[in-house]
Amino acid sequence: MKLDGAVFIVTGSATGVGAACVRLLARHGGHVMINYTRSEREAYETEAQCKSAGAETLVVKADVSVDADCRKLVDAALDAWGRIDGLVNNAGITRSADPFDLDSLSGEDFQKVYAVNVVGCYQMTRAVAPVMKRLGAGAIVNVSSNVAFTGGGSSLAYTASKGALNALTLALARVLGPEIRVNAVCPGVINTRWMRDAVGEEKFAALERRFQDTAPSQRIAEPEDIADAILWLLTGTKYVTGEVIGVDGGIRLSGGGKRTRG
Repeated sequence: MKLDGAVFIVTGSATGVGAACVRLLARHGGHVMINYTRSEREAYETEAQCKSAGAETLVVKADVSVDADCRKLVDAALDAWGRIDGLVNNAGITRSADPFDLDSLSGEDFQKVYAVNVVGCYQMTRAVAPVMKRLGAGAIVNVSSNVAFTGGGSSLAYTASKGALNALTLALARVLGPEIRVNAVCPGVINTRWMRDAVGEEKFAALERRFQDTAPSQRIAEPEDIADAILWLLTGTKYVTGEVIGVDGGIRLSGGGKRTRG
């Protein structure tokens, strides 16, 4: 896929990883749709950064848990540019809760988290798939989490939703090929406002120390680290589909112990 003039929708792209994605795509010549639900000011700040890179942009408020909003995003991109080449399903929510207290979550909590993290991804994919099929090519990247591998995370509902998203990624790759490739990235701890709010500053600081002590990377991720991997899956390969890729600085290799030499 050539980026010059290619069109990308990135959900949840006012801040954090989503914002890093649209900035990176803009710098490489892509046209980008910036989506938000609450962070309007940040969305327009991100748009200004993309425009300064020479990109054509759209800012659209939409809630991916609402199917009509997903179709609105797709229609707006088609009205502006007549095509959609890539989709990044980045929008996500959590319901922070003590995983050792099973009464801290209700069925409704699970449904709300799944509505965005899993159903929203499905609805966005369903909305763009006919467009990409007509073009004969397209790439979709789902932003999951390494908690689907480790069982950690801000709550059991969030962890379960990311496991479901990984399974959905594999299923969509099977049914949407050969025209559309579908992959997922699974970040670990990322230096974003969203993650700090999700786990709290005290736990975030503890996680940061753990990465410094035990991960081969010796640091947590910046949003740009995740955006780099997403860019490669969107545009840097034509033969990778159905992959769920850890982008976590190697923290799963640590085994919980400190790094040693020799």
